[in-house]
Amino acid sequence: MQWEPQRRADDPLQPVWDWLGRHWQAVLVICWLLLCAWMLSERAGAIRGFALPDTDDNLRMAQVRAWLAGQDWFDLRQMKLNPPGGFNIHWSRIVDLPIAALILGLRPFIGGAMAEKAAVAIAPMLPLLLAMFSLALAARRLVAPGAWLLAAALLPFAHGTMGMFRPLRIDHHGWQLALLALTIAALADPRRGRGGMVVGIASAVSLAIGLELLPYIAVAGASIVLRWVVHADARPRMLAYALSFGLATIIAYVVFASYANRQPLCDALTPVWLTTVAVACLAVAAIGIAPAETWRGRLLFAGFAGAATLAFFWFAWPGCHGRPEGVSPELYRLWLGNVREAKPLFAQDWPLFTGLSVLPALGLGGAAYCLWRARGTETVYPWLSVIVMSLFSVAMLVWQVRAGPASQLIGLFGCAGMVWTLVLRARASTRLLVRVIVPAGLLCAVPAASLVGALPIYPKSRPGPLRAKINRASRLCPTLAALAPIGRLPATTIFTFVDLGPRLITVTHHKAIAGPYHRNGDAILDVHHAFDGTPERARAIIRAHGATHLLVCPYLPESTVYKARSPKGFYARLERGERFDWLEPVTLPAKSPYWLWRLR
Repeated sequence: MQWEPQRRADDPLQPVWDWLGRHWQAVLVICWLLLCAWMLSERAGAIRGFALPDTDDNLRMAQVRAWLAGQDWFDLRQMKLNPPGGFNIHWSRIVDLPIAALILGLRPFIGGAMAEKAAVAIAPMLPLLLAMFSLALAARRLVAPGAWLLAAALLPFAHGTMGMFRPLRIDHHGWQLALLALTIAALADPRRGRGGMVVGIASAVSLAIGLELLPYIAVAGASIVLRWVVHADARPRMLAYALSFGLATIIAYVVFASYANRQPLCDALTPVWLTTVAVACLAVAAIGIAPAETWRGRLLFAGFAGAATLAFFWFAWPGCHGRPEGVSPELYRLWLGNVREAKPLFAQDWPLFTGLSVLPALGLGGAAYCLWRARGTETVYPWLSVIVMSLFSVAMLVWQVRAGPASQLIGLFGCAGMVWTLVLRARASTRLLVRVIVPAGLLCAVPAASLVGALPIYPKSRPGPLRAKINRASRLCPTLAALAPIGRLPATTIFTFVDLGPRLITVTHHKAIAGPYHRNGDAILDVHHAFDGTPERARAIIRAHGATHLLVCPYLPESTVYKARSPKGFYARLERGERFDWLEPVTLPAKSPYWLWRLR
């Protein structure tokens, strides 16, 4: 399906469109550089302050530093959390590689501290280039060669998605989103073998980085198999996919799986998912070489392959039938169930609700329109994949808002296809106003819709005294200035909030007890039990962890959970001003947002 405007000799811009079509890769790189320059200028202050925005970003930085300092490639224990043994992180080294390479390359020229700041600013924008390229390539294949610029230009307006590519956002989600976009572009590749191979490799790398996009990986694989069911000519794509996915997953496991991930755990690329992928790929390869002349026979073979994979997973790994994190009911109740990004969309405020949901909804409608337009053509199959992914992403978004970035990204494909085709229809009109005004309105519609969450149409009120204190604490407590006096103390183990642990160990030489990671579940529970329980129990827990200091930031969001849940608990009593003889106050600057005590 190619929806391209007819060439018009009287169009003065026709040479421009022709040039853009011939040099689209170079123009795309220029657009990426301009976007990067804007993001760097917009985040310059945060980069100078090393304001890593999330606990995951801070822990990623700590992980890279430990590796550069000599930690074993396969040892992903974070020794500065839950000392003395540390705890294992379920990530891989894949995302560490570009960050470490930038630090090592820049350190001789600008010094270690500046090299780290430059690395965390540049690294998140590298997958942005892959995402933009994949969007443009998919638009050229699914819509029309000239639609690439429209698709790439829409990406900056997907605010949830773009948040994963901003400077300082060094967590792994940006790479996974870029690989998801590459997967969709490869599904539309007219060269069957190459398309199947790219989908397989992208799926394996995404799986090795993390399991967050596992459902989309499964949808991509199923769509390739179903395309073969309908058309036997799709056999080369399916065989290339099966072989590349299986082989790349094995290589990723051998090269990147940590010592801990060689155990049968459910939350990463471990023997659980390695064997499951291997069985699935062998089954798909087997049906690909089996004699099946009719679509009914191919459908039967595909059903056998799917059933064999599910049966293997179900009976071989019974411990992975539930949540992959494997957290206890108590840990879910006290911690994981309170994480905002794990809550459903309808539990959010209206600006966030509309800001996250408009693009996915438009994209789903646009993909359905493009699917109808593509009927009878080869592109109907990748559009079907986009539809299924869109439906799944919207369902996931309703369940948990953490699905927002992926949902918005998938929505861009449908939005680009719909806007492009409607613009072409308007340009074919005989009325001048329709040819001018309608395309301009359509080209502005998606960017305008993406801003609906920020429009002044929702009731605004000044934050109350409690909310003002929470906002102030959230703004000040993670800053280098606030943590600098604490960093000047002799290195020790500090007992503090779960969400403060990664930031504390990243910008000071101190150790902490816990971070918000499910493999650290016992330590997380200890922190909650200490702040929820009696002072005597808190003292026993703190001493059991070998901590010499207690650090709190009053009114940080985590503290409000303890105060609301246990109004007579240890933290609530501390915040009310009650003091205990086993805690000796440590003097901090007058404007410090922290309270610090030394254990007597």
